[in-house]
Amino acid sequence: MFEFQQYLGFLVFLTVLTMGFWLMIFLLTFIVPYWVFGGVKELVQERRAKKKQEKGLL
Repeated sequence: MFEFQQYLGFLVFLTVLTMGFWLMIFLLTFIVPYWVFGGVKELVQERRAKKKQEKGLL
């Protein structure tokens, strides 16, 4: 039937697959929203600075 080497290989495959799955879940729930929020925050700050600069020149 199955030898120990094949069983061990299957367990390694499942371990790597599970680690990849949880890494993807972590990235989608924590890192991506943090990156998007930071980008929006920076964009808003740039627009405010541009408006202040235009207001100062007029």
